[in-house]
Order: sequence, then C-alpha cells, then structure tokens
Amino acid sequence: MFLLFQWMLLLITLFTLHNLVAQTPDGRNLFQNLSLHLSRERTGLIGRNGTGKSTLLRIIAGEIPPAGGSLTAHGKLGFLHQIADERHETVADLFGVTEQLTAQARILAGEGSGEDLAEADWTLETRIDDALAKMGLPDLNPQTMLDTLSGGQKTRAALAALIFQEADLILLDEPTNNLDAQGREAVLQLLRNWRGGALVVSHDRTLLREMDRIVELTPIGVSTYGGNWDFYEARKAEELAAAQHDLAVAETSVKQAEKQARLIKERQEKRDSAGKKSRFSAGQSKLLLDAKADRAQATGGRNNLLALKQAESGQQALSEAQSKIERLIPQNFNIGAVSLPATKTVLTADNLTFAYHADKPVFQNLSLQITGPERIALCGRNGSGKTSLLHLLAGKLTPQQGTVQWYVDYAMLDQHVSLLDPALNISDNFKRIHPKASDNDCRAALARFMFRADAALQNVAELSGGEKLRAGLACVLGGVHAPELLILDEPTNHLDIVALQSVETALNAYQGALLITSHDEVFLNAIGITRRINLSD
Repeated sequence: MFLLFQWMLLLITLFTLHNLVAQTPDGRNLFQNLSLHLSRERTGLIGRNGTGKSTLLRIIAGEIPPAGGSLTAHGKLGFLHQIADERHETVADLFGVTEQLTAQARILAGEGSGEDLAEADWTLETRIDDALAKMGLPDLNPQTMLDTLSGGQKTRAALAALIFQEADLILLDEPTNNLDAQGREAVLQLLRNWRGGALVVSHDRTLLREMDRIVELTPIGVSTYGGNWDFYEARKAEELAAAQHDLAVAETSVKQAEKQARLIKERQEKRDSAGKKSRFSAGQSKLLLDAKADRAQATGGRNNLLALKQAESGQQALSEAQSKIERLIPQNFNIGAVSLPATKTVLTADNLTFAYHADKPVFQNLSLQITGPERIALCGRNGSGKTSLLHLLAGKLTPQQGTVQWYVDYAMLDQHVSLLDPALNISDNFKRIHPKASDNDCRAALARFMFRADAALQNVAELSGGEKLRAGLACVLGGVHAPELLILDEPTNHLDIVALQSVETALNAYQGALLITSHDEVFLNAIGITRRINLSD
C-alpha cells in the first residue's frame, strides 16, 4: 500500500508547459511547440549549447516571459542559478531571510514591534544551520559574506538554500560546474535524498546517471527518454543503428535508380535507332511512322520522368540519413602524429615551493617527472594548487624555490583558452601561433578540426565554450609539428555533451604526453588516464 502511495505521488504534475516558444532578443526562435510535464521525479535536461536550456529554466522560474505558449504551476518552486559574478551579499541574503533575522535582532535588543513579535520564527537559524551542514558547510553562518567563499562553496551554499526553502520542484542549472569531487558528491547526495521534483540542466554524466528520465532539447522541441543517462545512451545507439540501416537502404536505392535510368536511356536509344532503320526499310506511310515515333517518345518521356522522380526521392532519403548520422556521431578530428618514445623524459620539476603569500605556501618541496606519452591527471580539492602547479609547469608562474626543466615542445590551454586572442579570428590566431605556416597549412589544419571556409574566419570572441576549446586544440595540435606535451586546465567546464565527446575523441587521437586537471571522472576515464597525482595528499 505504501509503495502504491509513493507511485501515485510521482504521478502528480507539479508544472505543465504547453506549446512553449522562446526567442532570442533579435527574434530568432530558440525552441517552439515545447510541451512537458514535470512531476516528483528527477529529470535531466540536455542539449547543445545555445538551444535554450538555461532560458527554459528562467521561463519556468518566472524570470522571463515565453514568446508563446502557457505554463501552469501546482507547487512551490526553487531555482539554483549558475554561479555568476559576486553580488557582495551574505548567506542570509542567499536564503532570503535577511529581513526576518533583522527583525529578530530588534526583538532581542528590546526594540522589536508587535509585527516583529507576531512574525518571529525562532527556529530560523537552526534550520539554516541544518541546511548548511547537509551541504558540508557547518562553519558558515547567516552573516558570512558570499565574496569570501570559493566558487564551490557558493554553489553548495546555494544548494543549502534550496533545501531550506522546502520547494516541491527545484531547478538546477549546471550545479556541478566548478565543484571538486567533494562538492559534486554533495550535489549527488542532495538529489538522491530529494523527495520532490527536480529539473537539472547538466553535462555531468555521473550526475545524469542519477536521473529518472532524460529530456533532450532541440530547436523543434523536446524528446523524452524514460531512464537515466545509460538508458539514453542505449536508445541513442539504437537510433544510430537505425540511421545507419536507413543510410544503407538509401544508398542502395540511389544506385538502383541510377542503374534504372541508364537502362531506360539505353533502351530508348536502341528503340530510336531501330525506328530510324525501319523508316527506310518498311513500306509504311509517313503518317503511321510519325505516330509510332510520337508514341515511343511519349513512353520514353514517361519512363525518364519516373526514373528522375525515383532518383530525387533516393537522394532526399540519402541526405536525411546522412544528416541524422552526423547529428548522432561526435565529430572526429584528424591530429598529426606525435613521435614520443616511451623512455623519453618530457619534463622534470624538482622541490617546487610556491606561495601567493609568503606565510601561506600553496605547496612545498613538490617534485614530478613525466616520461614518454603518459596521461597524468592532477587531482585534489579546490584550492589545493592544481591550477597554480600547471601554470608553474607551463612557465607562466615562477616558484619561490625549485626548478622546472622541459625536454620537449609543449602547449597549455586553460579553461578560458586564453592562448587565443579574442580580437582575432581563428585563422589569424593559427598564423600567430605558427608564423611559418603557409595559407594552405592553415586551411588544412583548421579543416581537420571542422573549421572550414568561412568558419575559420569567425572571431574568437563570438565562439561558444565548446567552439573556443576546439579552436584552441586546432591551433595547438593542427600545426605541422604538434607539441609533445599538452597541458589542460579544466577543459570540460561549460561544454555540452556533444562538444565534450568531441574533445574526448580529439585527445584519444593525440599521441603525446598529457597533463590535465578535471573533476569529471567519466571524462578522465574516457581519455585513458594512466597516472593520478593527488595534491590534497
């Protein structure tokens, strides 16, 4: 009976979207005719960057109006935004309880009004403390300034505010971005224990495995998959197999149509030739011969028209099948070979000590050696010094003590891809990094990373996160001589899943040494990490 009651609770609709339309400020449709029911289940919302996932969450939250359609709410809503620029607020502001706490302070000072006394909630601070503790932040209090917190702490504080609100449906926009392993685990635990509904925008495949269903957003609406990420991947594999079957059928159809068209043409030519001979050999009247010729020409015309329609139909089916396969398969990048012997020393770092403040070293006496095409992941909590160490090893910072020696060419891409000049286009950035490359070298290198023709002339400042990282990889790895060591700092932040899988494909094709920081375990496993160094240890 209890299980039946729980099942009935899941069926209760908390939010209904009907024929929703969203547009960009210039009037371009992000999506249209979007209909969706949200109930007490965990829904993962995925889709390419730019399809409107964050916009959809803001529409549901009532922050912006839709361009069309309707929304109906049947419960209390809580919204976790992407953590943006600091607004110099307190934890109390984040929880929405500043006025209540101020009123209670007036009461304790003997200055409270009757209204203050009537609305006082003396359990407030205890509930705030409980919510913060559940998210691993027991040392914070309502007066803590948000600008004193790390990015991960801010996200966890925002999640604690959701717990405090006791909403029926929560909206989470990329909740694990910028979080270390402990912060990600806190988000997972929140969702595992959540008894209401949740709509979660994410590219974190570990998080998406916790979902009850996956909803994929495209410009024409949504497609719903009744299971978690693994279920979604299995269905996508089936769709790919079906698309490949359709492609094979379409290719066969086109070949048959072309063959049929050739046969019709050959037969018509034979008939025409035979008809010309008969006009001279047979004693038939010119009128009868002309009638026969007209009938033959009409029949040939009908046959040619039929063959043309069959060819056009086959080509259309072929084009649709190819387009669908291109959407289902991640981009495959062609990276030049790197010859790096397994025993060659790539880099050595001896007794590194580094500090931004003399009395607070980030790390001390740290030594490291990279040999051959190793794939090393720097792990550790936020603040443990991973990015600082990468910048030291790339020569962008100077240690207070110790030395770094490089024995091969290397390149570094940080999470902002600051290697690229945002004022230049992709092609000009490539030529800046490879000044000896010819125009043909540049075009060929960028084409291997899917920047062909005018796509290579896009300004870097106008690129999405995924496009910018791909452009950075193109400029670094696309040259005649690719570097033998590639250093990457959190390359997967803000990438959609398709872009993420494309980066995995590119890095798997790279044969040099790799040094990388990332909290995305699925990504690290996909690129074949061979060694881990935990700076928290």
